[in-house]
Amino acid sequence: MKTLAPSLLTQIAATNEGDPWYGSSRAVLLEGITAKEAAAHPIPGSHSIWQLVLHMTSWTREVERRLAGHAPAEPEDGDWPAVGRPTAARWREACDALAEANAALLEALSALPVAQWDAPVGGLRDPALGTGTTIGGMLIGLAQHDAYHNGQLALLRHALREFRP
Repeated sequence: MKTLAPSLLTQIAATNEGDPWYGSSRAVLLEGITAKEAAAHPIPGSHSIWQLVLHMTSWTREVERRLAGHAPAEPEDGDWPAVGRPTAARWREACDALAEANAALLEALSALPVAQWDAPVGGLRDPALGTGTTIGGMLIGLAQHDAYHNGQLALLRHALREFRP
């Protein structure tokens, strides 16, 4: 894991705001999305773009919290925080919170000694909670989590072209 640390850090950054191999970064996917569009459900039964942003923010903050030495737990804001009343100001706050959470995570990762990447996270394996792995494994999991949800953002963005709320 120690030799993968710099590459993984680069990939997490690319997923958020860079030029990832798989397609568009989250920043590009959210560009130009209005509050009304973010709150819409153009694909029946799917989460909205707004819900995905809040979910990714919660888990990014939880991973950063774990890197600071706290015990693994559900995110403080919940797994899927409620959107509430969709306004332009609240949508901007949600996007800003995600960007700030990612910046804090990258800062924490940059300061993390490479030797700690093999340290355990939690006790027994619990995939939903992301425990029973190492810090490096948790970070790979976060990169997978973000790529998965970025794919959902891309599909929802595409669907919004056909469905205007």
